[in-house]
Amino acid sequence: MKMTYREALNQAMCEEMERDDRVFLMGEEVAEYNGAYKVSQGMLDKFGPKRVIDSPITELGFAGLGVGAAMTGLRPIIEFMTWNFAILALDQIVNAAAKMKYMSGGQYSVPMVFRGAGGSAARVGAQHSQSLENWLANVPGLKVVMPSCPADAKGLLKASIRDNDPVVFIENEINYGDVGTVPEGEYIIPLGKAEVKRVGKDVTIVAHSRMTGFALAAAVELAKQGIDAEVIDPRTIRPLDETTILTSVAKTNRVVTVEEGWRFAGIGAEIAARIMEKGFDDLDAPVIRVTGKEVPMAYAANLEAMTLPSVADIVEAARVACGRA
Repeated sequence: MKMTYREALNQAMCEEMERDDRVFLMGEEVAEYNGAYKVSQGMLDKFGPKRVIDSPITELGFAGLGVGAAMTGLRPIIEFMTWNFAILALDQIVNAAAKMKYMSGGQYSVPMVFRGAGGSAARVGAQHSQSLENWLANVPGLKVVMPSCPADAKGLLKASIRDNDPVVFIENEINYGDVGTVPEGEYIIPLGKAEVKRVGKDVTIVAHSRMTGFALAAAVELAKQGIDAEVIDPRTIRPLDETTILTSVAKTNRVVTVEEGWRFAGIGAEIAARIMEKGFDDLDAPVIRVTGKEVPMAYAANLEAMTLPSVADIVEAARVACGRA
């Protein structure tokens, strides 16, 4: 059935809370206000205040509460109004959730999901509009998931809630209103499995989250110019499905990576390094990275557009990779 990205997330949480009474949702404005982005619309009425819980404005505090709840057998979903605010909770995410199983010698698992809006928003300034997935994916013990469409949002969130390790689940704020076909009922997408969103033979474009849509739009334009682009969405940043990427590289021999985040030590850099290490002989040209500019996000709309990758940037990068620039 057709539904928005936010509705798919809502359906995933509701289905998992109906299936397992250990699952609960906590965060700022998730209950009485139905969520800052209305992702938890109607959940308070359905599950009550003991399972849909409004927290104080203290990310470090309610993230830590969630870690403790997970250690004692519950399965919390901790919503951050934006991942920019989760910076305040990094001690609990990085030093508690990610490391607890290791530091306890396997005595404690931390089955929980940290989720909320990430990436660039629309004219909310530098402190509320940035991509942090490369920070979080750098931490052993965390899984990092970034769906690009409603169906993936549902399937990946359900898998994340069922996972026995802490999962960082980053939703793009701009995607919340996107509409797509979402399977009803039991629909699970395994973590760590990429998807080939478009099959092609001339160049591989690897893009995640909102940039997947940009890559698909670029592929349409490239087709008009005689370049057949394959588009891969990793969906899970960590663990990364390098097999799907390397299989595509062996076919196309050219690669472009696309991300909103900054270039230095970005996700594209990791993908490029793995291709160099394990697929070097398949490359006919250097991997090209399309990224956000190395500056804090501007507030003004025209400067914001200049800071982020565009469809035109992806098209140009693919042309260069194919020797058509």
